[in-house]
Amino acid sequence: MSGHSKWSTIKHKKAAQDARRGKLFAKLVKAIEVAAREGGGDPTGNPTLASAIDKAKAASVPNDNIERAIKRGTGEVEGAHYEEVWYEGYGPGGVALYVQVLTDNRNRAASDVRSTFTRNGGSLGEPGSVSYLFDQKGYLLVTGDEDDILLAALDAGAEDVRPSDGSWEVITDPSRLPEVRAALEAVATVETAEVTQLPKTTVPVDETSARRLLRLIDALEDLDDVQAVYSNFDISDEVLAAVASE
Repeated sequence: MSGHSKWSTIKHKKAAQDARRGKLFAKLVKAIEVAAREGGGDPTGNPTLASAIDKAKAASVPNDNIERAIKRGTGEVEGAHYEEVWYEGYGPGGVALYVQVLTDNRNRAASDVRSTFTRNGGSLGEPGSVSYLFDQKGYLLVTGDEDDILLAALDAGAEDVRPSDGSWEVITDPSRLPEVRAALEAVATVETAEVTQLPKTTVPVDETSARRLLRLIDALEDLDDVQAVYSNFDISDEVLAAVASE
């Protein structure tokens, strides 16, 4: 498992206490709107939308906000037109960063992302410079009995199941995420279920690089237009404990 997966899990568990709830809500609602526009308003046939809705509900976004976002996405009501843009670059330690942006102003987004990379020891790359290092996958983090999880996941068509600090990571094709999740919910507790970008290979980082890298990732994620930052760093439990405690 990549270090960023571990870091994201820690941050996910703290999301309910996020002091910047307003900014978080806005990003989650924006993701729902774009997913509905690109794949339709029915989450049963649109795993990206289903994932976006699940994230919003986990963060206690009101149902009315979710429903309005879906309607804006499908064109039932008017709203801003958000464009999905991907930026690619490198952080401290040579780690690849793949940044998803949803914006109504491409020039503003490009300027903000570029300056954030520069100020935090990173470098923005050309299109295609790191995207080949990632695969879009359905990702679930579950807890429960090992045999039950393995059987349910593989029977539902999951591609891989692997241990993760007392839990289990289940990887699947994005199109199969809803059915794999349903199968796992019948036998275990699903902590996370989302469509994400998983690295094909990882880069180990030491404590100094990890601190600088996580500052860069946090700065990028704090930008209004940035929806997600994917990376391929690998971090030991000892280094993770050191930087997470700060």
